[in-house]
Amino acid sequence: MSAPSETGSEDPLIQVYLQRRTNLIRFFAARAGSMAAAEDLAQELYLKLAARDLQVAAENPVALLYRIATNVMLDKARGETRSAARDAAWRHTARVSIGGEDVVDEAPADEQVSSRQRLRQLVDAVGDLPPQMQRAFRLHKLEGLSHAQTAQSMGLSVKSVEKHISAALKALTAKLGR
Repeated sequence: MSAPSETGSEDPLIQVYLQRRTNLIRFFAARAGSMAAAEDLAQELYLKLAARDLQVAAENPVALLYRIATNVMLDKARGETRSAARDAAWRHTARVSIGGEDVVDEAPADEQVSSRQRLRQLVDAVGDLPPQMQRAFRLHKLEGLSHAQTAQSMGLSVKSVEKHISAALKALTAKLGR
């Protein structure tokens, strides 16, 4: 048995592929509409050729090469169609649509991370407030009690609660810069 050539193969179909690669890329680009897609398809074609059974000989290697190239292109198109249908079905079941536009229930991931960081900073800053001021702020702003309810819960006057909350807001604004 002879040693492989410099191209790494004695397979006549691979040899034809290597000789006609530029033409194959033009063939793919004309149908795919993109040089990048054509390069990807040419690579897929090569992988398909390299993986095929070498015992099967081709009477007309050029015709077989273009037949396989067409099949690779069709397989890719079918896969993209299936993927688009799967994505559309998922969007249909997982998303709410108003007027044909998807409505997203959650913020983008980077905004979620940023919000968590701001919340952590706020919680830490509230923890640094004096105890009475912290309690007034938590009851009113975080638990939603009115000034009167907060005053009653803390055993203070409404005016004192208002002063605590105002001072807390000033301190938090100064600390958080917002």
